[in-house]
Amino acid sequence: MSAIQISRFLLSFNWIYHGLFPKLIHIAPLEKAMTASMGFADETSYLITKLAGVGEIIFGLVIFFFYQSRFILLSNIIALIGLLLFVAFLQPHLLIEAFNPVTTNISMIGFSLILFSNIKQINNK
Repeated sequence: MSAIQISRFLLSFNWIYHGLFPKLIHIAPLEKAMTASMGFADETSYLITKLAGVGEIIFGLVIFFFYQSRFILLSNIIALIGLLLFVAFLQPHLLIEAFNPVTTNISMIGFSLILFSNIKQINNK
């Protein structure tokens, strides 16, 4: 399996997994804490978390099918930087926890850059 396909699968898997398990199937305590830190009521916070989960799953599928799109890959990188900044401002203590957003987001940005740098090769197949 090529680096392109590994990057494609890992990016898609990460978005889908992070949308499905800690947001839709079971809202993780850290997800609750992050949305609560925005000052929303519990019901609104719950809805925001669920919608974010659906959005992440959709984005994971978009990346899976349109991994050769510069726009999608740049959107992914921007989203990952934005989410990292979001955590840094609202819950900075999470940046030093085990399996934190720094390692996840930077790895996903790296996979995006692998795909981005290989777009000509992808489109010529």
